Amino acid sequence: MNKAITEAIIKAVEDSTLSGFLVGKNLLDRPGDLSHGDYSTNIAMILAPKLGVKPIELANQILQKLQVSISEGALEGVKKVEVAGPGFINFYLTEGVGLELIKGILDESKGGAGGDNYGKSNLHNGKKMIYEYTDPNPFKQFHIGHLMSNAIGESLARLGEWSGGNVKRYCYQGDVGRHVAFTFYGFDLLKNEEGVEWPSDSIPLSDKVAFLGKIYAKGATHFKDHPEDESIVQEINKKVYDKSDAEMNVLYDLGKRWSMDHFEEIYKTLGTKFDEYFFESDSSVVGLEEVQKGLKSGIFEESEGAVIFKGENYGLNTRVFINKFGLPTYEAKEIGLALLKYNKDPYDISYTITANEQDNVLAVSYKAIEQIYPEIAKKNFHLSHGMLRLTTGKMGSRTGNVITGESMLHDMTEMALEKMKERDIPEEERKEIAEQIAVAAIKYTILRQTIGKDIVFDPQKSLSFEGDSGPYLQYSCVRAKSVLDKAEKQGVVVNAGGLNIQDLNNADNSDGPKICQLDWAGGKLEKVLVRFPEVLLRAENEHAPHYVGQYLLDVASEFNSFYANTQILVEGDALTPYKLTITKAVLIVLTNGLNVLGIKVPSRM
Repeated sequence: MNKAITEAIIKAVEDSTLSGFLVGKNLLDRPGDLSHGDYSTNIAMILAPKLGVKPIELANQILQKLQVSISEGALEGVKKVEVAGPGFINFYLTEGVGLELIKGILDESKGGAGGDNYGKSNLHNGKKMIYEYTDPNPFKQFHIGHLMSNAIGESLARLGEWSGGNVKRYCYQGDVGRHVAFTFYGFDLLKNEEGVEWPSDSIPLSDKVAFLGKIYAKGATHFKDHPEDESIVQEINKKVYDKSDAEMNVLYDLGKRWSMDHFEEIYKTLGTKFDEYFFESDSSVVGLEEVQKGLKSGIFEESEGAVIFKGENYGLNTRVFINKFGLPTYEAKEIGLALLKYNKDPYDISYTITANEQDNVLAVSYKAIEQIYPEIAKKNFHLSHGMLRLTTGKMGSRTGNVITGESMLHDMTEMALEKMKERDIPEEERKEIAEQIAVAAIKYTILRQTIGKDIVFDPQKSLSFEGDSGPYLQYSCVRAKSVLDKAEKQGVVVNAGGLNIQDLNNADNSDGPKICQLDWAGGKLEKVLVRFPEVLLRAENEHAPHYVGQYLLDVASEFNSFYANTQILVEGDALTPYKLTITKAVLIVLTNGLNVLGIKVPSRM
């Protein structure tokens, strides 16, 4: 329908030069107010200045030609066209078209376009796409900032998949650097002060992770008050890099494995499965070599014993890539990472998702990569997000006084369990459902607004089963499923393929009005449902999962209004098959949309 209307608009523009200008452009939008039609175009306002006429005059000229197309049957499915405001042209579809579109949501027989695949497109058509996100560091805690990166990165990766991309998920982790040095520095301090020993590998993973957090916090806090220990920290840092201390190497390998095992537990809860892990211990070697080669070719310069990249020549900051101790900095490691990722599996496009605090660092790093490997550089993009904040403000990250990701997940799960305590659900299933609700609460709060903004997290509001929340979307989905399950138990099967608008309008329906008289028939709920594929395309094109979240809220709101004001399953009601068709379409759209956001639908709530 979108294509047919677009072609009719272009045909209605008489000037051949302007018609050519319009080909390939997105001329249609969906009105925010559904009473203004199913589609809208501002083509008259775009072209009027070029033709030297008023937009409203041009809109009426185009309108006349479109009305001719409708009368001649060239725009089948369009009921009427109107001009509104300063020159918008609004299109209204017939009820029959709405029914056919709804039936298409359920129909999985036509190339797999409906059901679980409804909303998928071939926008990227097998393009190799890399998404790097989350990126927690071994020997440090998984904090709530990593939850934010994971939620955004996973949703962007899923949008890529739903758009036909061949997606791989990467995670880049800092297994070397000052934070590791602080960990062993803190261990040495506690060993000397309290006789603390490195724990056995046989203890529970939670205790291992708690130990790592304790010694890191000790080291980071102590160093803050004793900066004179810089040479000690640097010596430890060097040993970690060059693996020159056999005893430290054994403990390092244990600590790294414990951290990685712990992260895997969290990823499982969040619904992420990474295809590949990259580490700074590897990228530092490659990055160091590349910067040294670039120094010889003039890309980098020496300055006060360090090696720098003069970003100021490109309107950026000048930054150090090899420090005065001969160690690669974060920026140099980014060069190594870019090469490692590309050599692992040459890609068409690669996205790195981090907090916006990394904007400046990555801008300089990418500019340096551009000078060394321009073909790789043009395939790499940085998508930055804001910070996740609580009522106490920004998290600390240097002292170990950090709100961990697992503590937030645990606390939210406990709150969900409390909300469900009156529900008659077995304990194990209750816990699984509560965890799914907790993840939905966190993810939706993050994904409901543009990714560049900071977010203040309100636990109570995010867990609400009513209104703008992830659990509300889950509950709407479960509600739709319960209606369909009840229909199935009564032997009433959804048979959308057998429905047509004429039969429904002509049916003897003593229990209610004809379909064309119902507010929800050919109305808001149908119109919202059929927009799903367009919403996914926009979200992918703009790297903006918040469009999906906002859209699902509209679907849930309209469905719950429909549910509250309509008796769906009525024996002898000729409209029951249609109402069940609508309900099934709601379930498909909500389930698929939540899947794109990385949110599971509980079996019940």
